[in-house]
Amino acid sequence: MTDQDDPPARRARRTRRAPRARALLPDLAPWHSSRDFRLLWTAGLVTAFGSFLTMVALPLQIKELTGSAAAVGAIGAVELVPLIVFGLYGGALADAVDRRRLILLTEAGLGLLAALLLVNSLLPDPMLWPLYVVAALTSALTGLQRPAIDAVVAHIVPHGQLTAAAALNALRWQLSAIAGPSLAGVVVAYAGLPLAYGLDLLTFAVSGLLALRLTATPPAHDAEPPSLRAIGEGARYAWRRKELLGTYAVDMAAMFFAFPNAIFPFLADDLDAPWALGLMYAAGSVGSVAVSATSGWTARIHRHGRMVVAGAAVWGLAMAAAGWLSNVWLVLLCLAVAGGGDMISGLFRSTLWNQTIPEKLRGRLAGIELLSYATGPQLGQVRAGSMAGWTGVRASVWSGGVACVASVGLLALALPRLMSYDARTDEHARQVRESRELNPTPG
Repeated sequence: MTDQDDPPARRARRTRRAPRARALLPDLAPWHSSRDFRLLWTAGLVTAFGSFLTMVALPLQIKELTGSAAAVGAIGAVELVPLIVFGLYGGALADAVDRRRLILLTEAGLGLLAALLLVNSLLPDPMLWPLYVVAALTSALTGLQRPAIDAVVAHIVPHGQLTAAAALNALRWQLSAIAGPSLAGVVVAYAGLPLAYGLDLLTFAVSGLLALRLTATPPAHDAEPPSLRAIGEGARYAWRRKELLGTYAVDMAAMFFAFPNAIFPFLADDLDAPWALGLMYAAGSVGSVAVSATSGWTARIHRHGRMVVAGAAVWGLAMAAAGWLSNVWLVLLCLAVAGGGDMISGLFRSTLWNQTIPEKLRGRLAGIELLSYATGPQLGQVRAGSMAGWTGVRASVWSGGVACVASVGLLALALPRLMSYDARTDEHARQVRESRELNPTPG
């Protein structure tokens, strides 16, 4: 009798193949183990879907009102200062107040801003200045909210499941990033801007109801009130951790030089493919989803710093190719590859942060983290829009990609602690792991 005729032998082969197959699927352990993670994940999916509708509608409306690439790129300029100020303050606030309450209040404020965009779009002659005001206020509220959300994730998910949680959160974000911009292109073209803003308002109402069911997360009894001193303590801790500084620097360099999203409306025109605008915004998310949906392998990676650098380099190379190519389908493919590289870098940044930062500093370090992954794109929009006005749209895209690769390579050489980081032997990872064992995950 051969193995093919022997049922036990076939079962044994299937058993050996099962782990390899699971390694290509997302790890759902955080979803199964934490009710609060499920609620937060679902609320985030709903909110992100609506926010991506506005992400396409807002720059398109400014383009229609002004016809200027620089005016569209200026969105990043007006968002930058509020994000820096309120991101740092929001990090300190997240360590000092109930994070659930902070999330709810800021979600309500973001919903109100979506309502203002809707009202302005319904005017016979929509005004330009409210678009910039809303963009600045949205950035401020995001700066207050995001550190609390990031700190909550690290609190409600078991230590060993943080990479899986980061992958699931990324998958959630990217699913909405694909559906939101793609739908926005259709909605704006056939139903107008008001419907896009109205749908965004509706998503904030739904996500707020979900967030109401989260378990309260009161601060520690000895939590320090939000202050410049508290912010400084977090900054000093980050400065001592050169591997953390490396992740911040790599991400900011990659986004500053190679984040051309603000000029996508002009790139679509340059390629004689205005119909592809929504696809351009969604293409990066397609690549990111491909990585997130096959992220089971990430749990076996321990050299997180090296993966941060490798992913950022792929992002830059793909953006450079997107700027060189003139075939719109090849450009979309390059944008998808770039999204995959960015997701690899982001997954391992998140894992390194969450596995090594002590609980009492999570909010403040999340505020610094917010600056690294949010101010980079804002500055990148300004760079891309300004350079497009001087050198042309496609030159702005490809030169930014080349500069990204060069800067990431220099940072890798200058920051050996980032490249040598190993989660199995790092002292900070061990201390956080032992602390989590003494204080089991709630939810």
